[in-house]
Amino acid sequence: MRQLAALFLFLGISFGTSLTSTAQVVTTGADSARVATPAVVEAPDTTRKWKPISQWSRPAKAAFYSAVLPGLGQAYNKSYWKIPLVYAAGGVIGFFIYDNNRKYQDFAKALRIRLDGDSTTVDAYANTTGVYSADLANNQGTLNLRRSRDFFRKYRDLDIILGVVAWGLNIMEAHVDAHLKAFDVSEELSLQLKPNLQHMGGTTSYSAGLTLQLNLK
Repeated sequence: MRQLAALFLFLGISFGTSLTSTAQVVTTGADSARVATPAVVEAPDTTRKWKPISQWSRPAKAAFYSAVLPGLGQAYNKSYWKIPLVYAAGGVIGFFIYDNNRKYQDFAKALRIRLDGDSTTVDAYANTTGVYSADLANNQGTLNLRRSRDFFRKYRDLDIILGVVAWGLNIMEAHVDAHLKAFDVSEELSLQLKPNLQHMGGTTSYSAGLTLQLNLK
């Protein structure tokens, strides 16, 4: 019985010692072991950082300048002859916006006065002999006032849209022109049209043709 108890005691001490030895990590001494630890992976920075304008590409700078002030991108690209065209187009569109808006406001004011129900207020077209006269039959003068108001309001709004499109084209032109500035257009490039014989599939015959040949450096 004592032998059996001693055997269990020996086995318990041996098992506990083995568990302790496997749990320990020796880091010093001649028999030290290097334990591999997983590398710490840093999450990539997904935040968009604003770059100063000095680090922008040339096309981006040209587009930005033209967005801020039409024609400035063309000046940055040294295409000075395009600046008068930009401002001529802007001036024409601006004039039509102003003129159509002025006429729209005029007819809108006259129509409000005529329909306000106050006999002491008279619009500028009421006593005329034209198509806006208040004396026309079937209230035709008032209907003409409404048509003219709607007409000039529509074309004023269309001119505003056209102005926005022209502003966008000004930006696009500066951006594309800046890209084209980097293209090689030296004399070593050539485009030639040459005669050529083309084989006709399934036959032994050839047909005459032309080949467009681009010679690069």
